[in-house]
Amino acid sequence: MNLAGQGGDNSAGLLFVNFNQDCSSLAVGSKTGYKLHSLNSVDKLDVIYENAESEDVCIVERLFSSSLVAIVSLSAPRKLKVCHFKKGTEICNYSYSNTILAVKLNRLRLIVALEESLYIHNIRDMKVLHTIRDTPPNPSGLCALSINNDNCYLAYPGSAQIGEVQVFDTVNLRAVTMIPAHDSPLAALQFNAPGTKLATASEKGTVIRVFSIPDGQKLFEFRRGVKRCVSIYSLAFSMDSVFLCASSNTETVHIFKLEGPKEKTPAGTEEPQSWMGYFGKALMGAGSYLPTQVSDMFNQGRAFAIVKLPFAGLKNICALAIISKLPRLLVAAADGYLYIYNVDPADGGECMLLKQHRLDGRSDGSESSESLTSAPRDKPLTAAGPSYAAKVMSSQPQSSPPKEASPPKDADMYPYGGGAQQAGAVGGPQFPLGSPQYLDEEDTRDLTGLRLDDENEFPPMTHHND
Repeated sequence: MNLAGQGGDNSAGLLFVNFNQDCSSLAVGSKTGYKLHSLNSVDKLDVIYENAESEDVCIVERLFSSSLVAIVSLSAPRKLKVCHFKKGTEICNYSYSNTILAVKLNRLRLIVALEESLYIHNIRDMKVLHTIRDTPPNPSGLCALSINNDNCYLAYPGSAQIGEVQVFDTVNLRAVTMIPAHDSPLAALQFNAPGTKLATASEKGTVIRVFSIPDGQKLFEFRRGVKRCVSIYSLAFSMDSVFLCASSNTETVHIFKLEGPKEKTPAGTEEPQSWMGYFGKALMGAGSYLPTQVSDMFNQGRAFAIVKLPFAGLKNICALAIISKLPRLLVAAADGYLYIYNVDPADGGECMLLKQHRLDGRSDGSESSESLTSAPRDKPLTAAGPSYAAKVMSSQPQSSPPKEASPPKDADMYPYGGGAQQAGAVGGPQFPLGSPQYLDEEDTRDLTGLRLDDENEFPPMTHHND
């Protein structure tokens, strides 16, 4: 979530907030530098790393739980720096022909989005593998990159007038499909973790659709609302692809459940329990006489659970994560707070606010992490028996103070080589892999998880100045 171009007074001083690929950490860019926070606890927001040397950091993306971060600053908006934050070293930098609007990365590729082009880098050596030029004007840098190595797809708008989605295979470097997702221009895109589903929303914001990848068939259609058009700020799948959440400029975050149509109830066994039930039953009987748009509206899924935020109109980004073995909804907002809500995966309903944390580390006269409810944490959402959350909490031991998990062996350090003037991107690596400037014993061990193909994975290095 890039806040650098937002109007109004941003009292929190935030310029960028985003979750990493598996929602295990939160990156925050500000006027004074950037921070990385661990998300393994509800009660505390631990700082993994804080950099106060860089100023006006408007993009900071971390690669899973590794030490690798991609950084862009307002002072050099066309320059991308890839750094090893634990060693405080710059691995490489690249300059582009225009302002960098977004950076996406997974274990194979790094994507740099400009307004009318997309650069696809090999993350192992940062060489430009392919450039998608002359894309429709994309002033927000909207795009999505799958985090799965086997389904390493890139999605981006195919039109500035209607909601067409172009899907590109970043491994085989070829276009895969075009999805006519919406009638209005796109506002949000998001892949699920396996890279087999793509969620989309348009600028109208009333309908959210989910398509299968790579064939582009529509799987689900959810209606966020019918009263008003809204601006969808973010979409996010749960890691198991069962839930999808959507945040907007309203005070409500919607959580949808991705499940197939339920079997029809045998006639006479169950009667509708509300006037909407009677109304829906009557409409089903008269469906063949209704206009297609009306009948489609009543066939669209509704929210399984909702969250009522304490604000409206502020830009925000949402995520679904497992923290302390329980499902949570996380919302980071332009007001400088991270809000954590409990989600009942069995019954849904309105989610309870568990905790809110300040992202800037400042004190406002109270504790930096404050609970807005006096009820016990993970209180059942309904009075009829304990909830799923309460059952799990009662069965698990008291947790120890949270600490940052060790980086996975396949993600902590990636080799970099090559890097000359390529396809409009100028730059290169600072040090070869293995240099003491940024490799330690732990990083050396982590290299064994990369399953390198041959000895030529480490080519000679050449440093290029901008």
